[in-house]
Amino acid sequence: MTLERTGAQVHTRPLDSSGTYSERVAQQGREADRQIDIIADRERPSSFTLRIDGTDQSHVDLADPTRLEFDYMQRIADVIDGHGVTGEPLRVVHIGGAAMTIPRYVAATRPRSAQTVLEPDERVTALVRAELPLPRNSGIKVRAVDGRSGMATLRPDFADIVVLDAFDGAQIPADLCTAEFFDVASGVVAERGLLLLNLADRAPFPYVRRVLRGVLGSFAQVMMSAEPATLKGRRFGNILVVASQSPIAWEALARRAASSPFPYRVLPYRDVLDRFAGGTPFTDADSEQSPAPPGGATFFS
Repeated sequence: MTLERTGAQVHTRPLDSSGTYSERVAQQGREADRQIDIIADRERPSSFTLRIDGTDQSHVDLADPTRLEFDYMQRIADVIDGHGVTGEPLRVVHIGGAAMTIPRYVAATRPRSAQTVLEPDERVTALVRAELPLPRNSGIKVRAVDGRSGMATLRPDFADIVVLDAFDGAQIPADLCTAEFFDVASGVVAERGLLLLNLADRAPFPYVRRVLRGVLGSFAQVMMSAEPATLKGRRFGNILVVASQSPIAWEALARRAASSPFPYRVLPYRDVLDRFAGGTPFTDADSEQSPAPPGGATFFS
């Protein structure tokens, strides 16, 4: 099968003997070729991992969208579960789509939710739709646009929750963590809504500190969560930042964290200020990608 999307050809082949569905994306223009793999879980036939250029971007279980393999995804889901009335629909914007693990989770746990996914790579979206199809009537709409441009087109108070989980390879794009971007995001998120940021860094967290300073310029409240080993500086890892104009119910989330299959720590507003909010914010004139993980792209694989 050959798919043609915006000047690119995607050459596909079926699952091979190793349980991998691969595509080599030959892009026209300045970008290099990209390797896109969908890897089957040998122990669970309904589960697959989307890997792009050696970095695991998403894991999905088509039979059970609430089964989350990546620990940071569980932390995102815990925050979403605790927002508003359990089971009631939400308006959610996802910056970064890949295999759309969290949109599938929301569709399963909060039916009739209106979800918008901002995913600029049409090749990835086409492959995911073909090989890892979304449920019927999922309420998930994918727009082929980058996060910064897509957010700028959304009306005020458009979303109850905005989830930023966007990576270029193994790094977060520089334009998604600036003070100017958070100013735009603060208008899109409803007054009692939430902005969730999946960041990556290691102690002494210079990148996270600058991102947080930018967030605090546009949002009144913040909370953080991460694995204890990451917070103690023992390893590079994912850090989830939650921001809102209203108080965040961190106590309930901390209780949930204690019983999570992936234990993590929750830091409320005051602890975040005391430990992480130093530094100057990134701006459009002075920004950078998140730090590259040790060992390169395969660190998250």
